[in-house]
Order: sequence, then structure tokens, then C-alpha cells
Amino acid sequence: MERNLKNVLVISFGFLLLFTAYGGLQNLQSSLHSEEGLGVASLSVLYAALILSSMFLPPILIKKLGCKWTIAGSMCCYIAFSLGNFYASWYTLIPTSVILGLGGAPLWSAKCTYLTIAGNSYAEKAEKNGKDIINQYFGVFFLIFQSSGIWGNLISSLIFSQASTKVEISEENLACCGAYDCMTDTTNTTGPAEPSNSLIYTLLGIYTGNGVLAVLLIAIFLDEIKSDQAETEKEILETPSFWSTFLATFQHLKDKRQCLLIPLTMYSGFEQGFLSGDYTKTYVTCALGIHYVGYVMICFSAVNSLCSLLFGKISQFTGRKLLFALATVTNTTCIIALLLWKPHPKQLAVFFIFPALWGLSDAIWQTQTNGLYGILFEKHKEAAFANYRLWESFGFVIAFGYSTKLQVYIKLYILLSVLVLSMVTYGAVEYLEAKSSPGTPTATKKENVEPLTQEAHM
Repeated sequence: MERNLKNVLVISFGFLLLFTAYGGLQNLQSSLHSEEGLGVASLSVLYAALILSSMFLPPILIKKLGCKWTIAGSMCCYIAFSLGNFYASWYTLIPTSVILGLGGAPLWSAKCTYLTIAGNSYAEKAEKNGKDIINQYFGVFFLIFQSSGIWGNLISSLIFSQASTKVEISEENLACCGAYDCMTDTTNTTGPAEPSNSLIYTLLGIYTGNGVLAVLLIAIFLDEIKSDQAETEKEILETPSFWSTFLATFQHLKDKRQCLLIPLTMYSGFEQGFLSGDYTKTYVTCALGIHYVGYVMICFSAVNSLCSLLFGKISQFTGRKLLFALATVTNTTCIIALLLWKPHPKQLAVFFIFPALWGLSDAIWQTQTNGLYGILFEKHKEAAFANYRLWESFGFVIAFGYSTKLQVYIKLYILLSVLVLSMVTYGAVEYLEAKSSPGTPTATKKENVEPLTQEAHM
């Protein structure tokens, strides 16, 4: 097997193991640690730490440790979060959430840098186009990585399904599920009984084991970047200091188009935060039980992965405007339906329809917004994608931050308002683009625009 491809596969399966654990654990936070909103508070803190991390840590760590050991070290931060869940309290989950947030940005930056260097190295030897090889490597990575959402959620549902006792759900309790929730801890009073500590510890043990295996896989089998690639590495990692990076990120806001894209970027965080924080708790766990959360999120992950691949390919024929319109209509329909729907166990299929439609629209938000940033800000990609991470993370922080303070119907109205604002400002961006450049940007402008979807999922 070609050496660089072997390294791509090692990174891909390492991330698959790591995010099988983290993805499943994130979706359970609001249901598993609902007391005083500990679960969603930890997620809010996590994304706040990610904002700080993305500003200055990646270039520093990659320069000091190299890509391989930055990846391995950052993975240990995810293991710390899994360990914090064994004895969940404000004194364990919040600190480990900060640790994970600080490790998130270096992990993804090191992965992107490694795959880019590997792609350029192979392209030079094979006398092929570097951008084509890099895109192939990222395609292999995301093909393997995207399935982590399926495996992590499947593990949680299979384990929690072992709970033997079930409780008859009363209509009175079901009235507290859905958009007009009672703002009480419905997790323990409806549906199947709360999973026992032994089941929770079994799940956390498996997740922690996955993280340890991921670190060992990277440490043992991933090759370090060779010295003959030092010039390429220097070019990619020749990043300015923290303050200049910080200033460049905010100086980029002088561009009107970047300012107009802020609502759309933040909406990405809002909508993902709602699904993993609110839908899983007030609809699924409340009416069906915590063991259904994994199955429901498998549906989201599967549709999201397939649609990401599909829309990435057909966007060159349909154009991004049509796809954005499809995502807007789909999300708006879901939000209105969620406002009107009263979840009931007899309507089992409906619990899966919403995440499927949400997965379809999320695939568009992720692929097309990333592509839009890459095309609009081709000469300032670093500052542009730093803004992308910054504002999307802010969306997550706000969504998780108010999760326990507001009723679900208010959150849905906020979500709808941000969506409408996003489309208005996005339309203004398209207008400015059409006004300034009558020609359509060519496909070649999409170089090195790899999806950041899973960086959002951390």
C-alpha cells in the first residue's frame, strides 16, 4: 500500500474511534446529566474553550510537537472528558470540558495540515495535481470518519436497551414533552426507567477504551512528517503570532460579506445545538426513553453523511442558491411542525423523520457554507475560516447556554428568526457578488476547501 495512503487510513480510523466515543457522549449529555442543566452547561463551556483554542493554540502546538504528536496529545483531551463523565459533577465535567475544548482546534488543524502535506508529497512524486490528491485524501478521511455518528449512537442504544424495567407513560407526563415542555426534569419520570449506574459505567468504559485505542493507533502506526517535506510544512505552518492571528480574524470583519455571513454561520451552531441538546431530551428521552436517543441520532448521522456526499457532487450542477433554498424550506417546515407536534410513543416513525430531515438540511449548511467561505475569501482563507469557527462556536455556546433557561417553543422561535435573518443576509452577499463580478466563480476556486462539519461536532 502506498505509504501516504496508509497514513491517511491510520488518521481516519483514529478519528473514527475517537469520535465514536465523543459523538455518542455529546448526544447524551442533556439526557444523562439533566440535573441543574449540567450536561448542556458542559457543552456550552466546551465550545467557549474551543473559541479560545482556535485563536492561538494550533500553530503553536504543531510547531512545537509536529502534526503526529499534536494529534495524539489532543486526543488525550477527549479521553479526559470521557473520564469526567464517570463521576459527573460541576467539579469534574466543567474542567474536563475546558480541556476538551482546548484540544479540539489543534486536533483538527493538525489533521488538516498532515493530510495536506501528505497529499502534496505524493503528488510531487507521482507528478500529479496536488489539489486533486488532497481532495482525494480528504474524501477518504470523511468517508470513514462520518460513520462515527452511527457506531457511537448504536453502542449507547444497545447498552441502554438492556435496562429491564419499563414504566407506563401517563398522558399527564407526555404533556410535558415537546415544544411546550414543563421545564422540569422529565428524564427520570417517563419512559423506561433511568439506566442503572452499571450500564452507564459500561458505556463510559467502552467510550474511554475507544479513545485509548485511537491514541495508540496514532502513536504506533502514524509516520511523522519526513524532513524532506520540511519546506512544505514550513509553508503551511508559517503562521503569525497569537496577536496577529487574533487581529487578522477581526480585521477580516471589515469585509462586508464576512459580516453578512455571521448570522448564517451562527445558525449552523444553533441548529446543531438544538438537535443534540433539546430534541434528544424534550422529545425523544421524554416520550420514548434515553435508549432511543442513539437510534434517532443514527438516523441523523446516516442521512447527513449520504447527503453531504450527494450535495457535494450535485452542487456544481444546481448551484448553491437552490441548495440553500432547499435547506431553508426543510428547516422551516421542521421548526413549524415541532411547534405543533405533541410527541407520543405511538407515533414512533415521526421521531425519526425529524432528524432525517434535519440531517438533509444540515448537510447543505455544512458543505455549502464551507464552500462559500472558500470561494468568497480565496485570498484570506485562514482569517475567513477562523471566523467560521469563531461564529459557529458562538452559536453552539448560546444554544447550549440558554438550553435550560427557556421553554422549547421559545428556542424554536429563536431558531426560526435566526434562519430568516441568515437567508436575508446571505441574499445580500449573493447580490454583492453578482454586482461586483458578473462571471461565475470557477470550480478551481474551491481548492483546499475541506468540510469543517465534524469540527463543529468536536
